[in-house]
Amino acid sequence: MAHLSSRVRAVVALTATISLVATATLLAADAPAPPREFRVYPSFEGEDADAPLPPDWKIPGELVIGRLMYPSRGFGFFGGDWRQGGTSWTDDYPRGDRTMIQMLRRLSRTSVRAVEQPVNLDDGDSSYWPFLIVGLAQAWELTDSQAATLRGYLLHGGFIFCDSFFGERNWEVFQESLRRVFPDRPIVDLTDEHPIFHTVYDLPHMTSVQIPNMNSLMAGGDGSMAGGRIPRWRGVSDDNGRLMVLIAFNNDVADAWQWADDVRYPADKANLALRLGVNVAVYAMSH
Repeated sequence: MAHLSSRVRAVVALTATISLVATATLLAADAPAPPREFRVYPSFEGEDADAPLPPDWKIPGELVIGRLMYPSRGFGFFGGDWRQGGTSWTDDYPRGDRTMIQMLRRLSRTSVRAVEQPVNLDDGDSSYWPFLIVGLAQAWELTDSQAATLRGYLLHGGFIFCDSFFGERNWEVFQESLRRVFPDRPIVDLTDEHPIFHTVYDLPHMTSVQIPNMNSLMAGGDGSMAGGRIPRWRGVSDDNGRLMVLIAFNNDVADAWQWADDVRYPADKANLALRLGVNVAVYAMSH
């Protein structure tokens, strides 16, 4: 792993500056509303996804990991008002997000805030959060206004990581909202050579690996759900080839983050998912 250490030092030494530039680029696009305060919402997973507030949670950071809030198909999906939490966007939240944040803090010199930021596209402050995780992406049902806001956000430098969904029917539901964001841009299958798999760590066979779902494993399954046994790593790029949307279909990367310290979750897949998360965040901040 020695050859990775020099790459990590070389790449992540720039990330603090890059993250500021990325945020500045987004802010220059328009005049956004002031950034919302940090707040915590209940997760539909209850104690399984709960995480204590870190002691330094009030300290600002140059990079903040965002969590996209969204209306669910059928309004609540898991019941209730999506604006109050407890619905599908809270999948693996907040524990998965905070595990990923700790990994970024360990492996980079970037000032990463200790807590995530729930981001509602209707609030008008998305430009402040250049990296967003979309959990249980099969369930999002963006309004036309939200789709337009997300399109502008992505074209001006933002990045979303869509994760935690399986099966062709769920892909169709996911794709409906993504097509409202980008009606004409192709969704393509990524190859192992894509830079996002090599930004910090070399992950040479990533597209053939499935990051398993914990519920499936606990039920004696193979880690897949809804018949989605073949991993698909897909994306949408801008006119310059910058990946704006990374889609981990038939995968559950944030589950690996959430359960990384649990002996029941495969350690090799947890380690791979954490390394992938570092790659994704650094790619998002440096492209």
